Amino acid sequence: MDLRTTVERAQRLKQLHAEYKPLVLPTVWDVWSARTAVAAGFSALTIGSHPLAESRGAADHEGQTFEEVLAAVRPIIAAVDVPVSVDLESGYGQEPADLVAGLTGIGGVGLNIEDTVHSEGGRVRSTQEHASYIAGLRAAADDAGIPLWVNGRTDLFLHAEDASGVLDEAIGRLRAMEQAGADSVYPVGIQDKDDLLAAVTGAVAVPVNSTAHPVKHDLERFRRLGVGRITYGPLLQIALTDAMGDMLRPWAP
Repeated sequence: MDLRTTVERAQRLKQLHAEYKPLVLPTVWDVWSARTAVAAGFSALTIGSHPLAESRGAADHEGQTFEEVLAAVRPIIAAVDVPVSVDLESGYGQEPADLVAGLTGIGGVGLNIEDTVHSEGGRVRSTQEHASYIAGLRAAADDAGIPLWVNGRTDLFLHAEDASGVLDEAIGRLRAMEQAGADSVYPVGIQDKDDLLAAVTGAVAVPVNSTAHPVKHDLERFRRLGVGRITYGPLLQIALTDAMGDMLRPWAP
């Protein structure tokens, strides 16, 4: 994809975040799911690491190399004419500039970056370390002249036995990511906790991303809680897996 088209799609993704409260980005994993989501009326997509890995028989949590992910993502981005963001886990051991160059080189205009470093035993980056990585992504995108959308993710709630017990620490981390240049922030694991969602959406000025189940959750509830961006993570693929099983089971021998 040429640079001008990439820049235009990045600008469009930014515009969509401003227009929709929340912006729903269906999480896809191959050309079929991407084209299906666009045909359903969506103006932007995200590619999830978990469903992408499942579709390729690989392991989530950086079970693929960065080069393998780019090779898998390239035809998906090329198959649709809407902005596509990509979940790049914790960065596959890449320097921020290399991560940005690889992604934008195939037309990706947004990324998700998390603080659990799977290639290093699943350790969690410190608040400052993760913020610094995000600052590096922002600087690299600015240098390239591409308004790349950076969605900064924290797994603190996901790792905690008591999610409410890490609220203050998580808010501090979200604010640090915002200050470092994240366009949105993603506190994973609290999609069913109204009080925590309301607390984090009230604590930052950028859109807060929440995971959602396309059948079990309600869009209006997320809007009421102030969520600015919704992605499905692996839940759309899981829902389709369940539906496919229900359809096929009566035909099984």
